[in-house]
Amino acid sequence: MSEKSTIIIPTVNNYNYLKLCIDSIKKNSFYNHQIIVHINGIDNESENYLIGSNILYTKSDTNIGLCSGVNLASKKSNTDFIVYSHDDMYYLPKWDYYLFVEINKLKDNKFYFSSTHISHYPKNKDIINHIFFDSGKDLDSFNEKFLLSNYEDLQFHDLQGSHWAPHIIHKKIWDRIGGFSEEFNPGFGSDPDLNMKLWKEGVRIFKAVNKSRVYHFGSLTTRKNKDIKRNDGRKTFLLKWKITMNYFIKYYLNRGKIYDNPLPNHKLSFSNFVPYLLSKLKYYVKIINGK
Repeated sequence: MSEKSTIIIPTVNNYNYLKLCIDSIKKNSFYNHQIIVHINGIDNESENYLIGSNILYTKSDTNIGLCSGVNLASKKSNTDFIVYSHDDMYYLPKWDYYLFVEINKLKDNKFYFSSTHISHYPKNKDIINHIFFDSGKDLDSFNEKFLLSNYEDLQFHDLQGSHWAPHIIHKKIWDRIGGFSEEFNPGFGSDPDLNMKLWKEGVRIFKAVNKSRVYHFGSLTTRKNKDIKRNDGRKTFLLKWKITMNYFIKYYLNRGKIYDNPLPNHKLSFSNFVPYLLSKLKYYVKIINGK
C-alpha cells in the first residue's frame, strides 16, 4: 500500500511518549503513512527503538530546535503531504480519514487542516482548540481503553483559524514556503509564522476538523526538559511581519469561531481599526528602542 502522507515528529528525550504516539498512528490510522522522527540531542533509547522498528529518522547531536529538526526530516519525505506532530499525542481511530475527506473536496492544494485536541486541561479563554476530557495527564494515569470507548461521543464542532499540530499541508506548498522559519527555534511562535507564510501564498482554509481527533498530553517536551530556553516568538513575529501575533490570530485567522467558509482577505474595519493601530504601534516602539 502506498504511503498517504509523511508524519514528522521531533523529539527530545521523550521515548515513552514517542513510542505511544507512533503505536497509535500504526494502530489507528485508516491509511498507511511514512513516519520520520527527528531526534534532537543524544537519545539512545529512542534511536534504538526507531532502528528496531524500521522507522526512518534524522538526528542532531545537540538540540537544534523544533523548526530546524522538522525541516531536516522533511527533506526525506516521499509523499505529497506533510503532517507535523508533537511526540506526546495519541492518534484516535480514523484521524487521517477525516482529514483526507476534507482534502478530497478541494480542487487545489491551498489548505491547512488540523486535528481537534482532546485534553485533560480544563478549557479557558486561552485554550479554545480542544475538548476537555480527562483520560490521564501523563503515561502513568493514561486510560487508553476509557478514551477509545468515549472519544466519539464528545460533542464539538469544526473550528475556524487553526494554527496547531497535528496539521497537514501539501508538500509543494511546504517546500515553496521553506517549511518552518528557523529564526523561531526552539519553536514558540513557529506555527502562526507558518500560517502567515501560507496566508501570503493565498491559503484561506485554516480549519480544525472535528472528527479528526488526537489526545494531547500537552507541551511535555518543554515541561520535562527545563534546560530548553523558550524563545521570544512574539517579538520575532512582530519584527518579521510588522503586526502582533495576537492580531494575526484574531483578525486574520478568526481563531475559535465555528468554521463556515474559507477566510476572506484581511480588511480594516471599524472593529479592527484600533487593534490594528495598537499592533503597528508595538512594532514601531520595538524599532525605536532598537528591537
